[in-house]
Amino acid sequence: MSVSLSANEAADAPVENREPTWLGLTTEGWLRILMPLAIGVIALGAWEWAVRVNEVPSYILPGPIEIGRTLVRDWGSLQVSLWITLQITFAALFVAAVLGLALAVLFAQSRVIELSLFPYAVILQVTPIVAIAPLIIIWVDDIRIALLICAWIVAFFPILSNTTLGLNSADHNLQDLFRLYRASRWQVLRRLRLPTAMPYFLGGLRISGGLALIGAIVAEFVAGTGGRASGLAYRILEAGYQLQIPRMFAALVMVSLTGIAIFLAMTLVSHLALRHWHESAMKERR
Repeated sequence: MSVSLSANEAADAPVENREPTWLGLTTEGWLRILMPLAIGVIALGAWEWAVRVNEVPSYILPGPIEIGRTLVRDWGSLQVSLWITLQITFAALFVAAVLGLALAVLFAQSRVIELSLFPYAVILQVTPIVAIAPLIIIWVDDIRIALLICAWIVAFFPILSNTTLGLNSADHNLQDLFRLYRASRWQVLRRLRLPTAMPYFLGGLRISGGLALIGAIVAEFVAGTGGRASGLAYRILEAGYQLQIPRMFAALVMVSLTGIAIFLAMTLVSHLALRHWHESAMKERR
């Protein structure tokens, strides 16, 4: 009696998932969460221990506990500055996403336009924003718009570059099939090239989220003004001038946590958009 299964029987046979789960996460999933947390706790503990043992003054290097207390104490003013920085960051990211996608589609429709304009996008990307920001702030009367332009310049190129690459990565055999069925250029774009470019666009969006925050912070540093544009960078400068080093570190912690939150949010958006159809986001079937 043969005990071997046919190909169809083997495909239909249920396969037991041997990967243990706890609270919906596998062992690898928990390691991804717990190991970075453990390293962070150890690093913060070593930092606090070194500051206390060596009796380092707070105006030189405050410990994590003092930074946390300062963050709680000054939360009222810092959260207002955080909101201003977030407004500039997300506005710049939105404009970069819209213009980057539109220009990438235009590049995909005309090779001549791509060859003509793409080098200028590269020049815009490689020019340091620190060198451009003072000129933009001088030329633009509204400081908010000037900061928005600076943040947009930093966030624009990854979306344009990734989306252009995705649109040009559509399977040539499928493109030939579309031509065989006499599909219009709009149908090829909508049904083949845009779905192919979607993971690339979302990857660029994930990169640009953090870059938009960096651009907003750098522009605020260059602007160096309070009042209408008192973002987190201004609070850092203000704390440095007044030698309130714990407050400076508290603002830096807020910037770092904001960048992490933006990256995680963009990762979640990418996962939700791709999880049902793209291999990069689909869970492995066991």
